[in-house]
Amino acid sequence: MVANLGSVSAILVSGDIAFKGAADEYQTAMTWLRELAAVAGCPVERVFVVPGNHDVDRAVIGRAPATRNAQAAIARAPVLRRERELRSQIMDADTGRALLAPIAAYNEFAKLLNCQVFLPDRLFWRQDLALDHGVTLRIHGLTSTLLSGADGQDDTRDSLYLSPLQTVLDPADDVVNLVLCHHPPDWFMDQDDANDALRGRAAIQMFGHKHRQRIQRDPQYVCFSAGAVNPDRQEPGWQPGYNLVKICLCGAGAERKLTVEAHLRQWQSNPDMFRAVVSPEGGDVFCHSIHFPAVVKDANSAVSMDNSLPIVEADIHRGGAVAAEEEHAADVEAAMGDASTRNLVFRFWSLKTSEWREIALRLGLITQAEMTVPEPERYGRALIRASERGLLEELAREIAQKETR
Repeated sequence: MVANLGSVSAILVSGDIAFKGAADEYQTAMTWLRELAAVAGCPVERVFVVPGNHDVDRAVIGRAPATRNAQAAIARAPVLRRERELRSQIMDADTGRALLAPIAAYNEFAKLLNCQVFLPDRLFWRQDLALDHGVTLRIHGLTSTLLSGADGQDDTRDSLYLSPLQTVLDPADDVVNLVLCHHPPDWFMDQDDANDALRGRAAIQMFGHKHRQRIQRDPQYVCFSAGAVNPDRQEPGWQPGYNLVKICLCGAGAERKLTVEAHLRQWQSNPDMFRAVVSPEGGDVFCHSIHFPAVVKDANSAVSMDNSLPIVEADIHRGGAVAAEEEHAADVEAAMGDASTRNLVFRFWSLKTSEWREIALRLGLITQAEMTVPEPERYGRALIRASERGLLEELAREIAQKETR
């Protein structure tokens, strides 16, 4: 496929990287992802991941009352108070870390790819990739597993919670939103709200979990349901699969469109090989266009109406200064999807533990009080601060000095 279509720009993994959230499983996964990236012609640091229910270590939940209590408090909260309860739980340092304890091994793995989760400010991650003509593809890696494995039980439909905290996806000029999430909306308690928000705000949606490879095309969006690239052989309907997706822009002005071309590949036996899933039109490629008119700049207008809306909402709920700071931090984090920055993050995490600490303290990116925070969170914050403070060049020099020793 690479020989026919060209190298891959990014690899998106919609969860279930491990089977039971064990550390050794992630070592195996990283080895495989490195091999895949090399074959695909994609730098390994351009792999993006989100956690799935198999990335949750249920044994941790079983022996951690704090985790069970925090999950139960959110799940049992009245509908109109659930978002407030979630916010309360993740804002508290102790309960926030208790909620993430079951995906600690996942976070250790995901930090290499700058896709780790830490609370309260990184319930989900954002990363930007460049498309054509100055347009940005903004990937939102959502966390659907906070309530996964509650009481050691299997997840059921309506048992999980996504919340509006993850589905805001504020509109921005020349930005295409792509959502990457393990569980599809019908697994959430707030599935109707989540569906409405994502369908209205994300032109491209990618979900896993069901192991049913499908594509849904709508005038406003295209939605991919991923197959499992490596399913359990005892699973009914065992059929490994993956998707190759090309995203580009065509047209100009009011007629500009986002075009999506998808190759859905499924495994077959006798002979053993991947084959194309045939589209309803009878071809090997699923094609779809979404209207995406170019932004018309008005020199007489200071702000567009769309851009003013998030600020107004933030003023009502959180205060303008706080909202501005949060939006600035989000933009900085998203900009770290730049290829050179992701490579820098990958190289940082490839150093020794003592070297992370030395660099972060020397550049003033962490405080002594943060030394007790889990490493994926501690140094994840440090790397974002380096970007916020314009210290990426200094960080690159520090890393290069350590690498040459």
